[in-house]
Amino acid sequence: MIWSDELLLGHPAMDAEHRELVALIGALMSSSDAALGDRLQAFVAHASSHFADEDSQMAESDFPAAGCHADEHAKVVASAREVIAMVEQGDVAIGRRFAQELARWFPGHVAHLDSALAHWLVKRRHGGAPVVLRRHVCADHG
Repeated sequence: MIWSDELLLGHPAMDAEHRELVALIGALMSSSDAALGDRLQAFVAHASSHFADEDSQMAESDFPAAGCHADEHAKVVASAREVIAMVEQGDVAIGRRFAQELARWFPGHVAHLDSALAHWLVKRRHGGAPVVLRRHVCADHG
């Protein structure tokens, strides 16, 4: 998984965190068997911190969809912790499948849940929608 400007939300702090998550997911996908457990731990540490920040912002701003958004965060972290335990027991294949699922899940999470949150936060702070300038995005998604 590599970063794409299609993931930009126009909320600089969230965009920076998302770049890091993409890098961590990419590292999981290209990891050696020996490093997979450590890379999963790094993903959980960063994701837990990032999700806690988002959950806090949702609570503080009375974001209407906070419940389902926070639940998804919690499920991803719980799943990752379960996978870490299995990888530590020698099931590297499940760690690899989890990395692939993260790569499939993350763009949709950003496009639907995080984009709504970014819009909400920017509108509350600045009175308007975020401005997003994307580079290198193909017009044909077809």
